[in-house]
Amino acid sequence: MSLLRTSLLSRPTTGWIPAALILALVSLPLAAQNPINLLPAPREAHFGAPIDLPAKILVSVPGRAPEDEFAAQDLEDALGPLPPATANGLPYRVILLRTGTAEAKAVLARNHLSFDPPMESEGYVLVIEPHETYVVGETGSGVFYGVQTLKQLLPLPGSPRQIPSGTVRDWPAMQYRGIDNDLSRGPFPTLDFQKHQIRVFASFKINIYSPYFENTLLYPDQPLPAPPGSSLTPAEADDLVAYARKYHITIIPDQEAFGHLHQVLKYDLYADVAETPHGQVLAPGQPGSLPLIKAWFTDIAKEFPSPFIFIGADETFDLGMGRTKEQVQEQGYGPVYMAFLKQIHDALAPLNRRLLFWGDIGDEHPDAVTALPKDMIAVPWDYWDSSGFDKLIEPFAKNGIETWVAPGDANWSEVYPIEKTALWNIQGFVRDGQRLGSTGMLNTVWNDDGEGLFNMDWYGVLFGAVAAWQPGQSDIANYQDTYGQVFHHDPSGKINAAEKELMAAEEAIADSKTDMNSDQLFWLDPWSPQGQAVSAKLLPNAQNLRVHAEQAMVLLDQARTENPGLLEPEAVTAMDLGARRLDLIGMKFEFAQEIVIAYAQILADQHDAAQRNTVSNLLDEISSNVGRCQDLRDAFSAAKLEYSQVWLSENRPYWLNNVTVRYDLAIEQWQRRANAFETATQGWYSGQNLPAPAALGMPAAAAPDPGAAAPKN
Repeated sequence: MSLLRTSLLSRPTTGWIPAALILALVSLPLAAQNPINLLPAPREAHFGAPIDLPAKILVSVPGRAPEDEFAAQDLEDALGPLPPATANGLPYRVILLRTGTAEAKAVLARNHLSFDPPMESEGYVLVIEPHETYVVGETGSGVFYGVQTLKQLLPLPGSPRQIPSGTVRDWPAMQYRGIDNDLSRGPFPTLDFQKHQIRVFASFKINIYSPYFENTLLYPDQPLPAPPGSSLTPAEADDLVAYARKYHITIIPDQEAFGHLHQVLKYDLYADVAETPHGQVLAPGQPGSLPLIKAWFTDIAKEFPSPFIFIGADETFDLGMGRTKEQVQEQGYGPVYMAFLKQIHDALAPLNRRLLFWGDIGDEHPDAVTALPKDMIAVPWDYWDSSGFDKLIEPFAKNGIETWVAPGDANWSEVYPIEKTALWNIQGFVRDGQRLGSTGMLNTVWNDDGEGLFNMDWYGVLFGAVAAWQPGQSDIANYQDTYGQVFHHDPSGKINAAEKELMAAEEAIADSKTDMNSDQLFWLDPWSPQGQAVSAKLLPNAQNLRVHAEQAMVLLDQARTENPGLLEPEAVTAMDLGARRLDLIGMKFEFAQEIVIAYAQILADQHDAAQRNTVSNLLDEISSNVGRCQDLRDAFSAAKLEYSQVWLSENRPYWLNNVTVRYDLAIEQWQRRANAFETATQGWYSGQNLPAPAALGMPAAAAPDPGAAAPKN
């Protein structure tokens, strides 16, 4: 294949480029059907005409640095198996260089590119020419991140073997870009899945992974709280740390050291350090409290050689309700809280690590912040707002305390993350954090309901990675149009469209104003008193909810059929599960109401010989092989199966039964109702009166609405 020599569109400048211009630059089309999409968008990108790639691509590391050799292997893995080179074909070369080498200096000079001080830690330069591409970095991290951008420029399977000519000069806006992932309230990932997470995180330039622990990090001298089969052992921690280091990711365990400790304090062995019996909060002032904390974090410091230790310390609601009641009454909640944080800081000082802590105290008791040691790092959090974050950051910033901001994926207690909320929250909090000098971001994934599936969380998680790397306010619309191609290698746009359909389905729930999250709606019995009140609000939007969810299923199925080689297929399956569970919410309330309406008509006509066929058909439509009760039984059964498959693709088996038992109860509930209706039907055929709705567990039947259509098969 002959090589096409091209010239660059323009030469990059050395100054800062506004975010809007960045997006415009990286979206320049190679061809009408093949735009250049990069996540995160680089600071400066100038692309020209495409270069035809020959069959063979060689990656070389002249400096032989082990980190760069690993980056080269990562690139070769992305290239995958290539067709054999032709007899006289020349290979295309990719050369990984450090800035101090003569070759790197020559590449930068002839392209009029500089490598400025802000780039030194993690920045990189790409120079893509007709015969070779150069990746230039000051550090191993910089070279690695340059390779990640180059990987996104490679042609997708089935596309022309071309790469755009041009240059990229890029570096991060925030020094620390991380994920805080809840591993203490249900799902606990396998070690293989955690390694998969690390690979994906690194490919989007995340450099911090903070697994959240309450009781699921196994301490050899304190083993009681750790659930067998659902905790990280020291050997696994060593393995994970070594693996993450190759991908330039630092692991910072987020071990709660103050609040959120019920899973420890429920054991009587720890009764003497509990604020309240079997409560949530470790009591300040108890002889055993600080020694326990010091023992935990001494082990953490040995297993996780990070510059940081994360002590949690959020939502200490029990403080002042037990052992410290008099102390809090005399001194105030804020001073007692801050004094204990200071004691923890001093007790852990010999470990020579900087302490991170959740910063909700800054919003609740800003005056108490002055007591904090200045070398601590506050992590203020907010998961629902899209603006107004200054009040969370400023109490610390004004007192000289470093901050990392913590937005959220809005996944907790939802059958699928509320992506609109997550995107707006991440965009605004990271933007304001950068403006106020925050040096890091921890995007949070919580599993409060014990049902969370991480493969549903990538959409929000990766937007956090994008927002933390890019300066200023990141563009949501650009991300939504780019995500599917970059993450799943889906050029059709159907995965992007499916995500938008899921967002529209969630909007239909929000518009119903039920004051319940989607997880509660999923499990709520529509015939309970609460279910009836919710039904009146949800039903006007149920069809809209279902149409969007079902359209998402169709789009996902089409994307998989058209492209069997989609990346992250388990995440696509998890999206499908989210769509099916959203659809089931609408189906359940629709069908339950259809049964109520049909049964009211049945009761009115049960003695009318002229309506006997109608009554018989309506009874069949309530319970039979095409009955509404069976439809709901079948839907919960199918959802259980798919949920279990997604769970086991990423998590250890522990806790799964605590979720699937709820499916079992729902399946049984609708089967019992089906049986009751069938018994009543047989009695009616034998000449008996049909029972009242209450005898069948239904709400009291109202007079049938003349304008309401009977259920149809």
